Amino acid sequence: MHEDLDGLSIAVARRISESAAQAIAARGVFHLVLAGGETPRRCYEKLRRLAIDWAHVQIYFGDERCLPVGDARRNDTMVRDTLLKHIDIPQTNIHPIPSELGAHEGAASYAAMLEHVAALDMVLLGMGEDGHTASLFPDNPAAESAAAAVPVFNAPKPPAERVSLGMGTLNAARQKIFLVAGAGKQKALEQISHGALLPAARVSAAEWHLDRAALPA
Repeated sequence: MHEDLDGLSIAVARRISESAAQAIAARGVFHLVLAGGETPRRCYEKLRRLAIDWAHVQIYFGDERCLPVGDARRNDTMVRDTLLKHIDIPQTNIHPIPSELGAHEGAASYAAMLEHVAALDMVLLGMGEDGHTASLFPDNPAAESAAAAVPVFNAPKPPAERVSLGMGTLNAARQKIFLVAGAGKQKALEQISHGALLPAARVSAAEWHLDRAALPA
């Protein structure tokens, strides 16, 4: 638990930096999946200030909205503005989800690309107030799909169409890191603590970073 969002962000940024150094030393590459959302945004602002060998980091995305490239609501737009344009990373190391093609085609394309990745080293994840993570929502069939990347329809938040990494892909990652902040997350965390199988709870062996405000009363 962290006192506030700033402390959480600093701790996770350092965790990423340490894991990157270890993976690069051991395997020559660090495969990192980034999340969208306000809480990860703060982490990326801290992360860009750290000394990381970005030439040996491969960047992926946990989910994406089906919107045109460059749309301000896309996760990759936020990540580019907050992190990627501030660091020295080759463009060929960045792997955005082609969700502008539509949910089905975007998911199929990303799944095909992921077949060439031996293992994802770290996945960063947020959690919504309903307990969703990436774009895997409660009671949505996408959360049950075995595909590496899944098309999402009828999302309860606009836009309704998205692409998300599948639950199996998330669970196969070497490290899963949740960043959860704010009082709005208390109810979902309480439900999870009582055994509710919300999508976020189905990510196994995850490391949870919470701020004090998110802790259930």
